[in-house]
Order: sequence, then C-alpha cells, then structure tokens
Amino acid sequence: MLEATSGIPRRAAGIAAAFATVYLVWGSTYLAIRLGVETIPPFLMAGTRHLTAGLLLYLWMRARGTPTPEWRHWKSAIWIGGLLLLGGNGLVTWAEQRVPSGLAALIVSSVPIWMAVLEGIEKRSRPAPSVIAGLLLGVAGIGLLVAPGRVGGNGHVDLLGAVALLTAAFSWSFGSLYSRRAALPSATLMATAMEMLAGGGLLWIFGLAFGEGRRLDLAAISARSALALGYLIVFGSLIGFSAYIWILKVSTPARVSTYAYVNPIVAVLLGTLFAGEVLSTRIVIAALIIVGAVALIITARSRSAGRASAEARRVPEVIPRPRASAAGGRG
Repeated sequence: MLEATSGIPRRAAGIAAAFATVYLVWGSTYLAIRLGVETIPPFLMAGTRHLTAGLLLYLWMRARGTPTPEWRHWKSAIWIGGLLLLGGNGLVTWAEQRVPSGLAALIVSSVPIWMAVLEGIEKRSRPAPSVIAGLLLGVAGIGLLVAPGRVGGNGHVDLLGAVALLTAAFSWSFGSLYSRRAALPSATLMATAMEMLAGGGLLWIFGLAFGEGRRLDLAAISARSALALGYLIVFGSLIGFSAYIWILKVSTPARVSTYAYVNPIVAVLLGTLFAGEVLSTRIVIAALIIVGAVALIITARSRSAGRASAEARRVPEVIPRPRASAAGGRG
C-alpha cells in the first residue's frame, strides 16, 4: 500500500512538470520558428526538426527494449503526424513568414474553440450557452486581428497567413482528438517518436513538392536560424511534443487546452522583447477577447465534464432493485 501511495505524488509532479513544459516551452517556440524561417524554408525546417527528434527518440526507445511497432500503429501515426505536424505545425511555420510570432500564437490559441466545435459535432450535442458565447467572442477577437484598416489601432494580420493559422489550429484540434482513440503502442514515447517520424517525412515530401529544395542554401543559413532549429528539435519536439502527447493520455482535453491561456502571452512578450514585434492597441484588445473566449469555453467544458462524472458515479444508486416481497410471494 505504501508503494502504491508513494507513486501518486511522483505522478502528480510529472503531470505538473509536463504542463509547465507545454505552457512555457511551447510559448517560446513561436519566436524560434520566426528566427528559423529567416534563412531556412519553412516545411523543410519543420520536417528536419521532427524527423531528427523522432529518430533520436525512436532509437532510444528501441535500445530500451520497446517492441517494434505494428503496421496498424504506423497507420495511426501517419494520420496523427499528418494532422498535428504537417497540417498543424507545418502551416504555423509557413505562416510565420507573413505573421509576427506573437500574433501567430494568438490565432493558434483558438485550438480550444475548434475542439469545442468538433466535440459537439462528434457527440451531436448542442453546446451550452456559455460555450456558444465563448465561440462568438473568439470569432470576434480573431476578426478584430484580421480586420482591414485601423479598427482598434494598427496591427492587423496578413489575411493569407491568418487563414493558414486557423487551418493549422483546426488540423491540430482534429488530430489531438483523434489521437485519444487511435491504435498506438502502449509506450507513449514510442508513439510520439512514430508520429514525429511520420509527420517529419510528410513535411519534407510537401516541402520538396512545392520547390523548397531549390530554395534551400546551406551556406546561407544564419547562425541564429541554425540555433533556433536546434532549440526546436530539443525543446520544441523532444521535450515539448512528448510532454503534450503524454498529458493527452493522462488528463482531460479541457485541462490540456489550458496551455492556450499561457502560450500567447509568452509568445507576445518574447516577440516584443527579442524580435521587435509591435504590441499595438488592436493586438492587446484582440488578445484579451481571444483569451477570455478560451477561458469561457474551457471553464464551461470542465463544469460539463464534472457533472457528467458525478452523474456516472450516481448511476448505481438509481438502478431499480428487485422487490423481495413480490418474488417471495410467488415462491
């Protein structure tokens, strides 16, 4: 019993560390991506990042004796890698050629909004009024960012970049929900390695298909782009992505989505301090609206999940019991 209970604090500490990693490290990756795409084509950079991290993690897991994955596991990894890394991270990396890193993080923070929509469609249930209010607020905040002219001050987002970022957020949300029921190895880190290998390969194929191989000039890669790529491999993929995949398995979607509160704040601050990105009135107002919308949605979903859990615990109490008197009378 003592051994069982002593494992609980360690697990809680591991979950807290994973959340802190996703909160802070992923917030910093937006700036690293912005520096990387200065001299490295976006899809090839993202592909190199995930292929390198995935290969290192895969070899390490095999060296520890993890069994070779089955083909059905690889099929799931290809789908998840395509949704999370090609459609999600790849489009974010491409968009940061056109959109400042802080604004990119703000738009990508719409992930919980997409998750709420997709879960509602999947369950065929009508969203709660507070979720609908959050959805409308989120749309209003994003609309303010991309609105033309000087609505709310300067700082609107390039429209094509904004569309790419919204598509990335949708793809990431869909992939995150799908990964919870996909056939994957029981070893979470092996599943993570497979997803990064699959996604990295797809990113390279996509980049080469769109001519990035001709644009890649190794001699022209700057020192800070190379350092940014190294940071993304180690902290963004090996540490950050592994932490995210793990907490998807051990926590609820609503709790995992809370990283959307912190990532934009970290990204905006780092972009302003180290990349000279402008923090305009429009951006501040839009940020408050979007983060408020995300908070509203996540809070509503957490309450709904809590009520569902409580009702599930009460089910045994309301199941009708056989009436002993009637049964005995027929004996």
